[in-house]
Amino acid sequence: MDETPSLTDSYLKDVAVEFRKLKTLADKAIAQVEDADLFTTLDPESNSLAILMQHLGGNLRSRWTDFLTTDGEKPDRDRDAEFEPAPGTTRAELLEVWELGWSRLLGTIDGLLPPALGKTVAIRGEPHSVPQAIQRALIHAAYHVGQIVLLAKHARSTEWQNLSVPKGGSGAFNRVMAARQGK
Repeated sequence: MDETPSLTDSYLKDVAVEFRKLKTLADKAIAQVEDADLFTTLDPESNSLAILMQHLGGNLRSRWTDFLTTDGEKPDRDRDAEFEPAPGTTRAELLEVWELGWSRLLGTIDGLLPPALGKTVAIRGEPHSVPQAIQRALIHAAYHVGQIVLLAKHARSTEWQNLSVPKGGSGAFNRVMAARQGK
């Protein structure tokens, strides 16, 4: 009997891993900044970390609540308000929105079974295959997590604690990885 996982099983597991990597990367970046840095913008047209956290958290909550049965754009979502933190918003409040969105996404992804990949869901009334909706969310999250890392790194400057292979460290990193593979 073949114990090889099916493509659908592998896909669902892999996408869950990738979403968790993105969340971990953003969480580690956000943890490095001071509270005031959460609200700093690079220029008047830029988003702050607070805006990115509100927006991505709100988007994920909306899209992944009742994912298979309701439109991903929930009637109670106020997308425009996600781009304007209310005066006095705290880190704790931002993290609450952030964590709620990610928990809805990860709970839903973890609960999906392979037959769900053949279904169609709606986002703003537009039909999407489930894999298409997952890829859309993954790309959207990666886009904003990259912005979060950039802004956090900018805020911390020389105090930044690297989250990946440091500049000039590729050779050493590759040697460690090769040693793990027994090469």
